[in-house]
Amino acid sequence: MNLLLFSLFREKKRRRVVELTEKMVVDGGDGHNCEWEGRWNHVKKFLERSGPFTHPDFEPSTESLQFMLDTCKILVIGAGGLGCELLKDLALSGFHNIHVVDMDTIDVSNLNRQFLFRGKDVGRPKADVAADFINSRIPGCCVIPHFKKIQDLDETFYRQFHIIVCGLDSVVARRWMNGMLLSLLVYDDGVLDPGSIIPLIDGGTEGFKGNARVILPGMTACIDCTLELYPPQVNFPMCTIASMPRLPEHCIEYARMLLWPKEKPFGDGVVLDGDDPEHIQWVYQRSLERAAEFNITGVTYRLTQGVVKRIIPAVASTNAVIAAACATEVFKIASSAFIPLNNYMVFNDVDGLYTYTFEAERKENCSACSQVPLDMHFSPTSKLQEVLDYLTESASLQMKSPAITATVEGKNKTLYLQSVASIEQRTRPNLSKTLKELGLADRQELAVADVTTPQTMLFRLCFTS
Repeated sequence: MNLLLFSLFREKKRRRVVELTEKMVVDGGDGHNCEWEGRWNHVKKFLERSGPFTHPDFEPSTESLQFMLDTCKILVIGAGGLGCELLKDLALSGFHNIHVVDMDTIDVSNLNRQFLFRGKDVGRPKADVAADFINSRIPGCCVIPHFKKIQDLDETFYRQFHIIVCGLDSVVARRWMNGMLLSLLVYDDGVLDPGSIIPLIDGGTEGFKGNARVILPGMTACIDCTLELYPPQVNFPMCTIASMPRLPEHCIEYARMLLWPKEKPFGDGVVLDGDDPEHIQWVYQRSLERAAEFNITGVTYRLTQGVVKRIIPAVASTNAVIAAACATEVFKIASSAFIPLNNYMVFNDVDGLYTYTFEAERKENCSACSQVPLDMHFSPTSKLQEVLDYLTESASLQMKSPAITATVEGKNKTLYLQSVASIEQRTRPNLSKTLKELGLADRQELAVADVTTPQTMLFRLCFTS
């Protein structure tokens, strides 16, 4: 894997590196306003001489530095705690062509660790402010912001990058990005074209714990291959929420799970959006009312948003360590000077410092990267609701709102679709029907779409006796 990755990037640099001109005097010029003598000496020590830790096939040259400065395009996804650190580390390491995508705006609570932002920036898009800060402080660096969801950008946008780095706090967004890069892979008679691979560097933090990983789509374990590694979502028993709340979180969950669908405060079919201040304010007020009934204290707007969005408390030092690890892996891959991480690093400084690496193995039957339909075993008398429960509750799938379609009697038929209210109402009766009643047969293929991936996943229905 490492040799292939090394060869891939070395060839890309040979084809795409920009010829030196008088406009860029890396060794210290007298006419360029963003370069000065010795600026890249620290980087040159890694790229222009060999050493005991360099890649066995590495050939010291000035070519790698020029590729990083002029040609290599990096995409950073997320401009929060990890994203701010990543942008700073990458820009100071010599990467000058960077794009950043983030859909959030700056909140006061961000200022304690997201150091690219100031009080005057509250309410502004994170991507815009982060890009402005880096561009103004690091000469020659060009960070282009995109204030939007990753789902709003198409294949053409993602295909332009050499490396993508994720600093996300959402497993769903990670899985979607993973699926997008898998969809960009090109196969020739079943053989993967290495030139279509865009390496994905993923970082994650949870309090004093964190991880960094290197993913080569189509070659190594992808996000969905290791879905079981992500911490399970904390859920409270429904009986506690409805009848015997004891914690402020119980009151918030009551407003979120029971009152929202019942009262429909923003109209029929409107899904609760954790990034919408009006939605959070409504849940906050109802949670306060619920808490007052049971003499429970501690319900705050910030806690409400944290429960609704499943926010995990962040620690600035952990973000700095994990971002540094991710930026180092970007440097290794872009320069081809060192063997990259293979392929998962775990960091923990809860009690002292503990870190280790291991190779996460690719699953042969991964729903995202296996390239073959996955078998689902059900009885002909099983109901569609059971299939839906399997898709959402299986540890290896963990879908959020799957839409199921199939070809029945030569026609494409939507069996269930949750995201559109009118279609959900029309297809809801199918959930109580058996698979046989729906006209499904043994070895039937089901197409499943979900917010966790841009691709439609194929499953093969295998009837059991």
